[in-house]
Amino acid sequence: MGTPCAVVWDEALLDYDLGGHHPLHPVRLDLTMRLARSLGVLDGIEVIEPRLATDPELERVHTADYLAAVREAPHTGWEVGHGLGTGDNPIFDRMHEASARVAGGSITAAEQIVTGRADRAVNLSGGLHHAMAGHAAGFCVYNDCAVAIAWLLEQGVERIAYLDVDVHHGDGVQAAFYADPRVLTVSLHQHPLTLWPGTGFPTEVGGDAADGSAVNIALPPGTGDAEWLRAYHAVVPSLLDAFRPQVLVTQSGADAHREDPLADLGLTVDGQRASYQAMREWAERYAGGKWLALGGGGYSLFRVVPRAWTHLLATLLDRDVAPNTTVPDDWIAHAVSVAPDIALPTSMTDGGDPEFRPWAGVTDSPVDTAIRDTRHAVFPLHGLDPVDSRD
Repeated sequence: MGTPCAVVWDEALLDYDLGGHHPLHPVRLDLTMRLARSLGVLDGIEVIEPRLATDPELERVHTADYLAAVREAPHTGWEVGHGLGTGDNPIFDRMHEASARVAGGSITAAEQIVTGRADRAVNLSGGLHHAMAGHAAGFCVYNDCAVAIAWLLEQGVERIAYLDVDVHHGDGVQAAFYADPRVLTVSLHQHPLTLWPGTGFPTEVGGDAADGSAVNIALPPGTGDAEWLRAYHAVVPSLLDAFRPQVLVTQSGADAHREDPLADLGLTVDGQRASYQAMREWAERYAGGKWLALGGGGYSLFRVVPRAWTHLLATLLDRDVAPNTTVPDDWIAHAVSVAPDIALPTSMTDGGDPEFRPWAGVTDSPVDTAIRDTRHAVFPLHGLDPVDSRD
């Protein structure tokens, strides 16, 4: 066994910059790494530099025509198609190189696990789960999640579970493996009738010969810690137990937080911390300890993402940060220098309560109805009882 967790990072990952006031601003990554270092979470950790994904690696998920369009877009103007040059996915200089480095970072993290150098690995710049085979979508140029999973399959990994807690449906990863029974994709997200991309209904359960390979838990706007965690625990561990993945891949978008400006769920940093700790437990229990963690969305750049993902790093490294820990003065001073008008958090907690009541059937709560719908759609396909709350 190698190191407990490999951290893939280089400041070159900040080059994935969609420009100006775009919501996916790389400052969130810089602030996360600064906060983790300031709190001592990364003490003694030698980060691993990402490499660029090669064309053959990218082409396991994306078309050659799309790769050519991404390469040429900065030189050919704005009418390039493939979802490029839009408000969500503006063209930027060296777009291919920056995007290939993010994808390569996720492969680099996966390599640490496959080679045995680490049981866990993380690429916070990753999690770009919306990109499709032939077009960009939702701030995502290359789908590093799918690229890393495809790379793992190519190395001989036979069963991979992908767990996505971003507020938006993990549509690109689901699409990439919808007919592949080797990959179980599980997404918890705001209900598709209320949020882009409008997919991720419980009835989306996988393609031909892969029934049950896609799992979708669609939650109503306003869902807070207790109900979100009830849904999470009512669906995910039973499926992982039945599927028994050899690697757990997680997309850890921080945009389900109550302060996120682009969505309407109600989690606190405390609830997010609890979700990461459950991932750690499930990786140990169901995936032989093999856990590949990726970043994702999150658009409260100063108040939420750095704290949430510092908790994620701490969880991966078994250096849990107590919720009532004070945010260090040096981090606050730096953040003020970047954004003097933002009210910054002073603690690693929002005062949230991650305790939840386990699911025991449908009540008058719409979240319990959502749990029922998902369990009835997919549990029988895995030999599980959709009614028995022990499953």
